[in-house]
Amino acid sequence: MLALLGVLTVLVLLAVIMLNLLSPLVALIAVPIAAALLGGFGLATSKFIIAGISGIAPVAGMFVFAILFFGIMTDAGMLDPIISRILRTVGTRPARIVMGTALLALLIHLDGSGAVCFLVTIPAMLPLYEALGMDRRILACAASLAAGVNFLPWTGPTLRASAALKIPVTAIFQPMIGVQIVGLAYVFAVAWWLGKREERRLGLSGRNALTVPAVTARPLTPQEAALRRPRLFVVNLLLTVLIMTVMIGGWVDPVVMFMLGVVLALVINYPDVAEQRARIDAHAKAALLMASILLAAGSFTGIMTGTGMLKAMAEAAVAYVPPGAGGQIPVVLALLSMPLSLLFDPDSFYFGVLPVVAQVSQSLGGEPIHVAQAALLGQMTVGFPVSPLTPATFLIVGLAGIDLGAHQRFSIPWLLGASVTMTIAAVLFGVFPI
Repeated sequence: MLALLGVLTVLVLLAVIMLNLLSPLVALIAVPIAAALLGGFGLATSKFIIAGISGIAPVAGMFVFAILFFGIMTDAGMLDPIISRILRTVGTRPARIVMGTALLALLIHLDGSGAVCFLVTIPAMLPLYEALGMDRRILACAASLAAGVNFLPWTGPTLRASAALKIPVTAIFQPMIGVQIVGLAYVFAVAWWLGKREERRLGLSGRNALTVPAVTARPLTPQEAALRRPRLFVVNLLLTVLIMTVMIGGWVDPVVMFMLGVVLALVINYPDVAEQRARIDAHAKAALLMASILLAAGSFTGIMTGTGMLKAMAEAAVAYVPPGAGGQIPVVLALLSMPLSLLFDPDSFYFGVLPVVAQVSQSLGGEPIHVAQAALLGQMTVGFPVSPLTPATFLIVGLAGIDLGAHQRFSIPWLLGASVTMTIAAVLFGVFPI
């Protein structure tokens, strides 16, 4: 009975989110509460919710302060000299331009926002592509690859995996550092190859490529310029490196580091109280939206765990898994994770599907952390820039001026290649035991 109720709960959750009948926030709260009440758990449901929220609070807190920190650093202009240097360095050689596109997207996506990444990267690089007659699908693909391989501890998929399975983000990410480095090497190798292919197609030699004017800076609006603190570039860069190093090293809890980072960023760059309030207000909407979804997810997982529905579903599913196949679940999930981005939005997958897969794996002797790591190799990481379920995909094609179908046909093979490459690296590095 509990297994059936759990399956129905997950299916209803997936349906109402994917059919846009309810927002993820409403669905993650209402659907499991209704299921718990139907299952006869009554007022005990509130205890399950509190237990789930308690477990998720540090993750939600980390995301709130991470959004604020990177938003303040961007406002202060920490990335501006880096962006300008990249634009000056790439010149007018297609191979350099495509690699510069990937590097710029990678740096901008440090804050975990795909929308911001593409809003900065594509308009900054597009004039070079248009001036040289380069294929704009390459621009979209290079930016997508760089943003997709970025699954740092404060990005959405990593936080969702951590929240859904109650595993610290650093525990998930640290073993994946080598895998991500391999993924980044793949990104720049592909970017170089695509650029060289464009050079051959366009017949551009080093000499005639230089006849096209280079783009050397990204224009700022008056509002952006007023917020910039160019004299504090080195201070802000050192602060960011310090926070990321300590956090990824696991020496101090991530939420504490980002809280301290926000305090220092505000005091250093915007000492006036009114300016501090304005910077917080500017980024509060994005921070609150994701934090509320994470807390709602805590409610969902708390109910699914407390009622026993999750365990019952896993026990029922184990009967259909061939003996000895449990250890292969992370590898199979990793290989399927990128295509699954075309079928599941991040909330429905990480909060609806992933806990069940992790419970099945654990019942067969596997570790839930390996399931979380497998999902990050494609599900709404590498897969999000081509998924029709994410607004970022439509932002890419709109800014680049290409069709969605053209973008998907061109980019999906390269994105899938990144996912497969990282999966192979995870196996070779022993992240996934076989």
